[in-house]
Order: sequence, then C-alpha cells, then structure tokens
Amino acid sequence: MKRWLAWITLCAVVTGAFAWRIYADLRTPFFGASQKEVFVKIPKGASAPAIARALVGAGVLRRELPFLVYLRWKGQTRDLQAGEYRFATPATPGEVAARLVRGDVFYVSVTIPEGLTAEETISLIARHGLGATEDLRRALSRVDWIRDLDDRAHSLEGYLFPETYRFPRDTDSEAILRAMVEQFRTRFRKLLNGRPVPGSRAVRDIVILASLVEKETGSENERGLVASVLTNRLARGIPLACDPTIIYAMKLAGRYDGNLRRADLAMDSPYNTYIHAGLPPGPIANPGSGALAAALDPTPSPYLYYVSRNDGTHVFSEDFRSHLQAVERYQKTRRR
Repeated sequence: MKRWLAWITLCAVVTGAFAWRIYADLRTPFFGASQKEVFVKIPKGASAPAIARALVGAGVLRRELPFLVYLRWKGQTRDLQAGEYRFATPATPGEVAARLVRGDVFYVSVTIPEGLTAEETISLIARHGLGATEDLRRALSRVDWIRDLDDRAHSLEGYLFPETYRFPRDTDSEAILRAMVEQFRTRFRKLLNGRPVPGSRAVRDIVILASLVEKETGSENERGLVASVLTNRLARGIPLACDPTIIYAMKLAGRYDGNLRRADLAMDSPYNTYIHAGLPPGPIANPGSGALAAALDPTPSPYLYYVSRNDGTHVFSEDFRSHLQAVERYQKTRRR
C-alpha cells in the first residue's frame, strides 16, 4: 500500500509539474528566432501538429504542446488559415494561435500613383520586393490580356490601374500585373455604368486621351476642361502639342534627363504630337478614375489652348492671340 501511495504521489507531482509547465508556457510570451523577423508559410490543409512543428522550428514557439493544448481547449484545431505569417515580437501560444485563426497573413503593400508609366510602375513594384524587374518587364508584353479592349496594344501601358495593392511576398510577376489589369477593367466598367463608350471612339482612344489628361493636370477640377481642349483640337485636326507625349518618347529612347528643350519639340517620333496630328499611337501613362472619367465625358467648352499658371492650374483660351498673352504672362515672365 505504501508503495502504491508513493507511485500515486509521484505521478501527481509529475503531472502537476507538467501541467504547470504548460500553464507557464501559455502565459509567457516567447520569440527565439535568430533574426529580427521570421516568416512562416502555412500550406493549405496543413495539420495543427505540422503547423506547431513549423512554428517551433522558426523560433516562434518554445514548444509544440502548449500551442496544441490551447487549440484543443478553444476548439480551433481546424480553424488555422493557410498563408505566410510574419513574426517579429514575443507572443504567447494563444496569441500566435489567434493570428492564425484570424488569417493575419503578411502582405506587401504597394501604392501605385496615378500617371506613372508602365516602366516606372514595375520599377516601383520591384523596389517593394515584389516580383523581379526583368520578369515584370516581360509580363508587360502580355497584350493578350487586353486584346478585347485594345487590339492594337503593344504593351500593358495605360491598363495598369493606379491603386494600393496588397500581395503575398511570393506572388509572381504575371499575377501582379494581371491583378492591376483586372482592377482597370473593374473601375472602367464602373465608370461606364452599363453605357457604351460614347460616340464612335474605341476604348483604346479613351485610355490614350485619359493618359494625356493625367499627365497634363493634377487638378481634379480641370481634368474635364483639359479633355475638352484635346477633343476640340482633335475634331479640328489641330495637333495636340502635348509636352508629355514628347517626354514619353524621350523616356522610351532613354534620352530624358528631366528637362524638355525647344529642340526636343522636333523629335522624330510617332509620339510627338507637335508634328503628328491625332492621338499618339498608345497611352503615355496609366490614368486613374478621374482622368478616365474626363476622357469619357469632357466638359463642353470652346477652348483650344491652355497654359500653366505654375501653381498646378491652367489658363484656358479660345484663340491663339489670347493664348499668347497667357503665355507671356505666366511663362515668359517666369523664365525672365
């Protein structure tokens, strides 16, 4: 009897110590990784024990059992969500489990401003650690994605919608650009709101015009008027004479250093809207919703010219004489 009592006492002590150890682990934050941050990828369909082993191996958990006990107690063994998780601070097993149940997956966030060229866009994406520049550049040639929108497109220029995106770190380059193209489709359909593209203009013409508007003004109140000037000039066969189209041509040729000189206005390029009437052969940037809306529905006006006031706004003129006076006031005076 004494021997049995001794065994029972020993088992109770061991069980109590074991339970206390689990309890202590559950209450004690831990982070034992050798790096300042670690990423743990949870495959779809992974079991709770397999996930616990991965977390211990990464230094996120001290031991597997407290984590598994917590999940069993909460009834969440099957609720852990797949994805990549970032850990950088000490956390208890319960806190780690809560993140996995919530699906607090790590994403890289990148904001694409309106008016960037396709090349500038992929450079920004690559700087955020997403994709690889060369892979992204190759993906720009996937014009089959937009063939129904623009059957003459030679790249995805104009169709990479400017927006804030969140991608897993390992998203491949084509998936990134495809998401941007799909966002363009979503936003463009919303702008049309079930209506056809106005007049006989094709979607590509709307996008090209919107890209010019995007580069010519950052003022929300002026986009409609800028679009009006451009469409009025197109209707009369007057060259658009847009500086941004020449800048775009210079960028394509690797010649742009941030300055546009008078000699550049004679540059031999189909994008030179000083010497070629009509729209350029493709978009010169990726327009946002405001510029697309302006291109779809320009503000009616008699204007044929505009010149910058150098404060982000423009002076609009109906005739060349008034335009020259505005140039004299706002441009030549500034240069002097």
